[in-house]
Amino acid sequence: MSKQEEKDKRDIRTGKEEICTEIPADVPQNEWEERQMMKTIHDYTVSLAQKMEKSRLDEYTALLFNPRRLIWVNVMGGIARGVGIAIGVTLFTALIAYILQLLGALNLPIIGDFIADLVRIVQRQLDTKMY
Repeated sequence: MSKQEEKDKRDIRTGKEEICTEIPADVPQNEWEERQMMKTIHDYTVSLAQKMEKSRLDEYTALLFNPRRLIWVNVMGGIARGVGIAIGVTLFTALIAYILQLLGALNLPIIGDFIADLVRIVQRQLDTKMY
């Protein structure tokens, strides 16, 4: 290989040499080897078809070709996520309020003062007019 050919094989941006590997095709020598090769190809093809069916690729492509259904599915998914987040935040806030109420009943010096400050802030906010 000449110097010019070596330079041509190098990547311009990195200066690294490309790795070109060719997989030699095994040419069957007799009928038995040919049958084995065909069986292997068949097994790989069946395996690939099963994986594609399992991934439900056909349903996904059908969804992509129907924009109205795609929008509907995404809107419903967004509504479901929004409702789920609202319910989750409500339950979490209720749990925190319940725990703070239990801690306030214990009359712990630092936590009790903190809760009293929170109650005062909330009361002041409720007493002020918003308009």
